[in-house]
Amino acid sequence: MSGEHRTVYPHIDVLFEDNHVLAVSKPVNIPSQEDATGDPDMLTILKQDLKERYNKPGNVYLGLVHRLDRPVGGAMVFAKTSKAASRLSEAVRSRSLRKRYVAVVHGIPSKANGRLVDMLYKDSRTNTVSVVPKGTEGAKEAVLDYTVLATNDKLSLVLIELHTGRPHQIRVQLSQLGHPLYGDQKYGSRLNKAGQQIALWSVQLGFPHPTSKEEIVIQAMPPAAHPWSLFQPELIQRALQLRD
Repeated sequence: MSGEHRTVYPHIDVLFEDNHVLAVSKPVNIPSQEDATGDPDMLTILKQDLKERYNKPGNVYLGLVHRLDRPVGGAMVFAKTSKAASRLSEAVRSRSLRKRYVAVVHGIPSKANGRLVDMLYKDSRTNTVSVVPKGTEGAKEAVLDYTVLATNDKLSLVLIELHTGRPHQIRVQLSQLGHPLYGDQKYGSRLNKAGQQIALWSVQLGFPHPTSKEEIVIQAMPPAAHPWSLFQPELIQRALQLRD
């Protein structure tokens, strides 16, 4: 692990790095990988940083293990070798890569905690996801656990443990519950205004190291900006400690 705290590009925090793994905090509104917009993306930015930092000739290998939606920030892990990529991808498939998020949602859920299980269908033409009846062709099961950490006026701070990694899963399932995410134009347009930043953050990742098998836990706290600033960050820290 690199003991130094540093940033690249110039505002991407490096959370953990060794010869096999690179973990960073993804800023909001940067794509995980190259897309049709041609905007700078995480994979390209980090490859260039590795190339320059280690003075490597030619192409630099960096494997994309999982993705975060463009408007979502927080903890993200990449593989620096093909072996690490294979083993981390297997950790994703076997669900031994633990993903925890925090979100600010509209309203106050009637239950302080619970498990949501839905069948989700993605329409690739519109890039939207919807909850559909079981047995619908092309639908996939989505499972998450949530805990309400605090409420403030008409908003709630929620901790989410993701058990499946479906596109837009958290956004769709919480909207289906009746509590769309703050700032989510796609699945909560009735309650949100154009220009608001979606309040969803990848707060913690836990995974077995691809070579040593040691449990690695990385953490990235959301920014001290609205609506996160309505809640004390200690609430998130305490909730994560209780679950480890």
